[in-house]
Amino acid sequence: MRHLLPLLVALPLLGAALLAATGRRLPRIAVEITGFVVCGGTAALALVLLLNSAQPMTEWVGAWPPAGRESVGILVVGDGPALGMATLASLLTLAALAYSWRYFDAPPHGLTGAFTALMLVFQGAMCGFALAGDLFNAFVFFELMSVVAYALTGYRIDEAKAVQGALTFGIVNSLGAYALLMGIALLYARTGELAMTRIGHGLDAAGPGGPDALVLASFVLVLTGLLVKAAAVPFHFWLPDAHAVAPTPVCMLLSGVMVELGAYGVWRVYGTVFAGPGGIPAADLTRALVTLGALTAVTGAVMCWYQRHIKRLLAYSTVAHTGLFLVGLGVLTPEADDGVALYLLGHAGVKAALFACAGALLDRFGSVDEHSLHGRGRPLRATGVMCAVGALGLAGLPPFGTALGKAVTEEAVGGPLTVVYVAASAITAGAVLRVTARVFLGLGPRPRDAEYETSGSDEEPETTGLLSRIPDTMTTVPAVLLAAALAAGAVPGFGPLVARSVGRPGPGGADAAAHWTAHGVLLGVASTVLAVALAGLAVTRPDRTAAPGWAAPLRRLQSGHVGDYVAWLLVGTTVLGALALPGVLGS
Repeated sequence: MRHLLPLLVALPLLGAALLAATGRRLPRIAVEITGFVVCGGTAALALVLLLNSAQPMTEWVGAWPPAGRESVGILVVGDGPALGMATLASLLTLAALAYSWRYFDAPPHGLTGAFTALMLVFQGAMCGFALAGDLFNAFVFFELMSVVAYALTGYRIDEAKAVQGALTFGIVNSLGAYALLMGIALLYARTGELAMTRIGHGLDAAGPGGPDALVLASFVLVLTGLLVKAAAVPFHFWLPDAHAVAPTPVCMLLSGVMVELGAYGVWRVYGTVFAGPGGIPAADLTRALVTLGALTAVTGAVMCWYQRHIKRLLAYSTVAHTGLFLVGLGVLTPEADDGVALYLLGHAGVKAALFACAGALLDRFGSVDEHSLHGRGRPLRATGVMCAVGALGLAGLPPFGTALGKAVTEEAVGGPLTVVYVAASAITAGAVLRVTARVFLGLGPRPRDAEYETSGSDEEPETTGLLSRIPDTMTTVPAVLLAAALAAGAVPGFGPLVARSVGRPGPGGADAAAHWTAHGVLLGVASTVLAVALAGLAVTRPDRTAAPGWAAPLRRLQSGHVGDYVAWLLVGTTVLGALALPGVLGS
């Protein structure tokens, strides 16, 4: 089976090349069927490999295994986490292609296959990053994923704001990629290796007494690149700007899986490269990730609450949940890893479904402004129901997969950090419930506009014109995604299955179990009740929940000026280094 691993990258890239070469001569239906078949076949292969990954698989592409102590080949790894992320990326790409089936505005003449081809390249790059066993090729797929994401974000190139959002995305993420590449260069200079496990062994052999300045610098640079992709504070500013202009199917992938791949990269790189005695001490990683994660969760939740642009609101919700993922990964326990894996899976389905619902509003009314859409969504009953259900999933209402993952992670992190999980989940879910109540039920008075808000009104639809009826694909896809997110927590045995796939043994060598507990259920219900209460207060007493004065400086930071975002990236890199520095000083 291991020989099939490279096909998870090769199939979508070959399909994209075929569409790029012949798409302009094919009818649109043929292009979309080809893309759907290639994407679906890759997803099926990823699922088959995942189900047969009880024993991790490795493959040196092109039959270039290491010769003695030297390795120059491309290593791909097929363990549970890698194949799980590849499967998630493939299934969400399939959902995005199904969502855009024949509804998307017709591409320009001669570019019929462009959008589908770009989506397939995006799928192949995400699978390649998930499977990469060496840092350089992880960087290659990181860059390929980024470049395609820039193009997809600015796909509507005739709109100035789409180009601006794509450029901001491109500049910030390119700087993150340069940081990642410099970190890889430092590790190669120290160890002469690129394969992650071999770099880890080389660091342990070179510095058994602990990390030095070079190891710290490489760690900070590598994590900077990955945290930019994960949209952690203060590297996050590109995400809301990109989501505001990206086509809906692209938003489904950006928040549903690409951001999560950044968090996955942090987990993978630390565990295989920096976790040994020659790397970064566990206490320093915990300090860095928990601090940045808590800051990200709080900032994302606060900014989510004060948005009226629905796509920006959902983007900040992604930032908040990224913070919760990082906190869970930072405590470095098997139980937390299991919880984050489940949380991530549930969040992917819920968030992709919510963006699909936002896309339906955009194409039906030409707006994603919560205020201007007040009461106009009443005819879209199915979309309104799915928005409400998605909000409950974000809150962590049992038995959603988000609730199970949240419960397991909360149990692992314990103490005050549990408050962060409950508060961030409740605030982001409350914001979505508030939108649902105002837009689809017309409840409460129309709130007054506030300074620094991006409205989202008078947007161009992604179809040839405003829709009089929402296509079946645009309601079926989010319904299936929400059902999958629900099944992740409701299906008996799924939690332990994910825990075994993560492959981290618990205390005494036993597998860490991911299962419901009374404590977790109560916290899930508590965060849901709090979310409903916040939404009710916002709808009935909007003045009571208006942005306070202290929130204005925080909201001004999302300035739209790329120079400001670059400055914050440098600040974040410095803070990350300061948080990890005690381990170097102690050695």
